Amino acid sequence: MILTGAAIGAAIDRGHITIDPYDPRRLSPNAYDWRLGDRIRICDGALDVARPADFEELAIPQTGMALSPGLLYLGVTHERTWSERYAQLLNGNRTTGALGIWVHVSAPLGHTGHAIPWTLEIRVARPVRVYPGMTFGKLVFLHVYGASASYQEHGSKYTASTGIDVSRLYLEIRSGGGHA
Repeated sequence: MILTGAAIGAAIDRGHITIDPYDPRRLSPNAYDWRLGDRIRICDGALDVARPADFEELAIPQTGMALSPGLLYLGVTHERTWSERYAQLLNGNRTTGALGIWVHVSAPLGHTGHAIPWTLEIRVARPVRVYPGMTFGKLVFLHVYGASASYQEHGSKYTASTGIDVSRLYLEIRSGGGHA
């Protein structure tokens, strides 16, 4: 079950959800409107899942940054979110989608105990200018059923993330967990 905006606000007041920074005006009927952070990584060229991706990291100026089709951009949310009680789903929204901005399509699930800023996968259909702090999507919180397991205790390769992360699939391949 998805929490309503009012239930998200109440869970924040009780300390069951953290959104930092938090602005109660960003609550919507069934979600929280998250914002684009101020940095972006541009992954241009061939990618090899057995190696860390090459990238250029740039600050997004207050005057905006033009994104172009054909490039993979990795961004970061302005907010850091956490809950040991609720799972999270991070999605783009209708407003950015109508501009041809596809954001975070492949990995929307934030496990219980997920306490990092979200790395965003961003692709654009046409050239478009984006700005730091702009509303970029919706975050929903879900009740979990069964025995809860914290993301922090699971030992995921992304547990200690503090910003934009490239894929770490190469770590699994190096350890023999995915390369034939």
